[in-house]
Amino acid sequence: MTTATLSLNELTAAATDAARISAAASDARRAGWLNAVADALDANAAELVAIADSETSLGAARLTGEVARTTGQLRLFARVVTEGSYLEAVIDHADPAATPPRPDLRRILKPIGPVAVFSASNFPFAFSVAGGDTASALAVGCPVIVKAHSGHLRLSERTAEIVADALRGAGAPDGLFALVSGREVGTALVQDPAIKAVGFTGSIPGGRALFDLATSRPEPIPFYGELGSLNPVVVTEGALAERPDQLAAGLAGSFTLGAGQFCTKPGLVFIPAGTDFAARVAEASEDKPALGMLTSRIAEAYPDGLRGFASVEGVEVVSGSVDQDAVANGAAPVVFSTTAARVLESPGELLEECFGPTTMLIEFADQEELSAALAKVPGSLTATVHAQPKEDISALVEQLSGLAGRVLFDGWPTGVAVNWAQQHGGPYPATTSLFTSVGATAVRRFQRPVAYQDAPEAVLHPALLESNPLGIPRRVDGELVLP
Repeated sequence: MTTATLSLNELTAAATDAARISAAASDARRAGWLNAVADALDANAAELVAIADSETSLGAARLTGEVARTTGQLRLFARVVTEGSYLEAVIDHADPAATPPRPDLRRILKPIGPVAVFSASNFPFAFSVAGGDTASALAVGCPVIVKAHSGHLRLSERTAEIVADALRGAGAPDGLFALVSGREVGTALVQDPAIKAVGFTGSIPGGRALFDLATSRPEPIPFYGELGSLNPVVVTEGALAERPDQLAAGLAGSFTLGAGQFCTKPGLVFIPAGTDFAARVAEASEDKPALGMLTSRIAEAYPDGLRGFASVEGVEVVSGSVDQDAVANGAAPVVFSTTAARVLESPGELLEECFGPTTMLIEFADQEELSAALAKVPGSLTATVHAQPKEDISALVEQLSGLAGRVLFDGWPTGVAVNWAQQHGGPYPATTSLFTSVGATAVRRFQRPVAYQDAPEAVLHPALLESNPLGIPRRVDGELVLP
């Protein structure tokens, strides 16, 4: 599981060999591998946080919490595979009297093989070397080759050492995990025939380029990409009348969190026209400090994005300055304001993600104008509604459900729980997938269904045996059978 002296071809060949072993390993054994990695990361958390802070400027408190989230994810997936429903085991017994006669069919999900994972810049632990993509792939028996992010390369290398040592100590096969770096190597990784799927978190241009490579291969493969998200928020007239200061404070805290570098940052906020909410948000944002950004490239791009918004006719800078040096001084919050009518006129200029602590307030005249403007918003990870209990928001919720993977009520989207019910994904360009990348069902991305017809028990997976030796939930002859 070391990578320093091996070529990409050697790493993918080793991953192919490891795939046969890990696919045959029991769920309990793979769970042991994940728990060993989690324990090792926790044991080295202080060292890792120090390295991460030096490379990302995210601060020890935030990074310490992220390590805990990362090890929690690993332990969650260990529980997922031992619980067993992730296999989706189904048995339909033979019925010669059926029309047409029905054979014995048994269906299960199996690991797809070696997976490439591209680390994210904004979550150097939870979406990086040992993050959710890696954990969910390893959980179901897929070897992983991680492409390190250049923004935290030293952290990636040290994390990979810890992960590899933990896996080796837990008895995992050589080739189950590896780390590579460099853009050219990453491109070659996506094109390598041994790789059967790709997990990616990053920008739209970079992700789309890799997506096109993955789907244009002689043997196209799934590309599970998270590319960009505006995360619209709608504040109704009733909510704004009832709690304007609370809403302004909540928005200010959310769009500036982590220097606005969360994938779920609320970038668009639709509000009724003719209120003083913009002034309240400006006031609530005044005490939010300028913060260092993840990389110099991101910091350089932030003011460019601000100036792009400010140059659009009909857009007002409510607070902050678009002329700032985010590299030298950190990224300072900026609040913009415009109208839904202007969005309908210039969607290409205004409905763009600006990575950093900024948000766009959009005033709408009526529900028809709000609906028309929302129809122009690209697919997002989240959509949020702030309303009062007696307001009829059914049509609004239905529309938001069509453009986002997670719809929130009276909250803010920054922060993603890691559990069974989570859906972290949305229509393109938020993601290129129907599946979540966070939570228990993230494992489904790295599995494929196989049905066995009239198979002898000797060749069947234990989950498909009549005796159900694993004691897992199964569907038998159409009925869900619990252990």
